Amino acid sequence: MLTFTIRRLVLSVPTLLFISFVIFMLLELAPGDPLAGMPLTIPDDVRVKMREALGVGQPFYIAFPKWLYQFFVVEPLYMMDAIFGTSWAGDQQRVISWQTRSPVMDIVVQRLPQTLWVVGTAYVVAILIALPIGIYSAYRQYSWFDNAGTFVTMVGFSVPPFFSGVLVIVVFAVWLGWFPSIYDTTHEVTDWASFKVQLQQMVMPVMVLALQITSQLSRFMRASMLDNLNQDYVRTARAKGLGEKTVVLVHVLRNSLIPVVTVIALGIPSIFGGAIITEQVFKVNGIGQLLITAIQANDLPMVQTLTFIFAILIVLFNLIADILHGILDPRIRYD
Repeated sequence: MLTFTIRRLVLSVPTLLFISFVIFMLLELAPGDPLAGMPLTIPDDVRVKMREALGVGQPFYIAFPKWLYQFFVVEPLYMMDAIFGTSWAGDQQRVISWQTRSPVMDIVVQRLPQTLWVVGTAYVVAILIALPIGIYSAYRQYSWFDNAGTFVTMVGFSVPPFFSGVLVIVVFAVWLGWFPSIYDTTHEVTDWASFKVQLQQMVMPVMVLALQITSQLSRFMRASMLDNLNQDYVRTARAKGLGEKTVVLVHVLRNSLIPVVTVIALGIPSIFGGAIITEQVFKVNGIGQLLITAIQANDLPMVQTLTFIFAILIVLFNLIADILHGILDPRIRYD
């Protein structure tokens, strides 16, 4: 397993370099000028210096290695300086946002907690709800619980977040007045009372996201359980006198989790990517909204950095899913 992990990590380096080059070139070919919205009264020599400061107009064989160096060397050094109080980064140039004229990673770090609060919580809640529903629905196939679960999951998977989000706002914020309709991103949790306020404003966006994620995961869990419940080893285990609880929750569940783990692992990068539509509906100032704002403002450094971060997370969690497969299925060997 260790050899396999090291080999995959080594192979991921050229993969990420290729992905970064593709992203860089696609965005470099996109039209746009960071100084397009600046006043026309700015002298030409000042405009030239501003473009040089932002790294605009350089040939790709200079700009691309420079961006890689900034992303993999300069930004980690600045992060370590912030954590340990050192000065290793010095005054090296960082990746600068065209829209805000501030370092891209600083903005990402500011927005990330909001996304993790909402999207991360929704993902955890969805997993805790979806797995038991999928297991029991498969075990009680065609029962009233299975039929009701199938109906709810079909509705949850079919209804888009921009509709369900507005619906829960109308019901729970306007009619009932239980929760705030707009997420307050400036709210800080300092005590129990402020924590309760944070939970109240998280309920509706988490509800919308968890409904969609639960619908997907529970259907995967149900299908995988049904496939394993009809296998020969299940009949053999029952014939040997094992209890039904042991057969279902130990033997069947472990084998059924193998494909579901892949879906869960590959869905984790979406937590960091944010929920673009839901964040827009509830005004959550997270990564998803940041990406949309950057695209609308033609902020290429921000879009390029966020896209590459998502690519790194996808490659990483693909590796984690493969490792979990080896743990769950003893037939898999990575020698």
